[in-house]
Amino acid sequence: MMPAFRCAAVLAGLALMPAASATAAGCRADRVTVSGDWGQARFAVEIADDAEERARGLMYREEMAPLAGMLFVYEAPQPASFWMRNTLIPLDILFADAQGRLITVHDRAVPLDETPIPGGDAVQYVLEINGGMADRLGITPGDVLQHPAIGPDAAAPCD
Repeated sequence: MMPAFRCAAVLAGLALMPAASATAAGCRADRVTVSGDWGQARFAVEIADDAEERARGLMYREEMAPLAGMLFVYEAPQPASFWMRNTLIPLDILFADAQGRLITVHDRAVPLDETPIPGGDAVQYVLEINGGMADRLGITPGDVLQHPAIGPDAAAPCD
């Protein structure tokens, strides 16, 4: 068995892809690509695009695959704040504007904590990934999400 720290380093290395690979793979509804100066990472995602799915989110889950997550899609930009009620795993919460550009990256949200985590006043997309992954990969505000749900004005449009 590989030590946890080495396993995490290997997974982080696998997540980084050259730009040509991500573009060639194209956009898929079950994947989000995050791009920045550090490179790119692809996450297998579930979509929460209605009120019921967004309210449930990742509650009650005891684990999540390393390069998995949930993409929350809102109809229009709006103020957004999340909390960790009934969420059992630590998460990084990435808040993005209408173009998919990250405006807030909240690192390692604490399981079960009901303290509001503000994302900004014009949030349209939120990506939740495993806690610590954003720091491990170097994801920061200004980086860009790529997904078919992000419209024609996307900072990283789908081909």
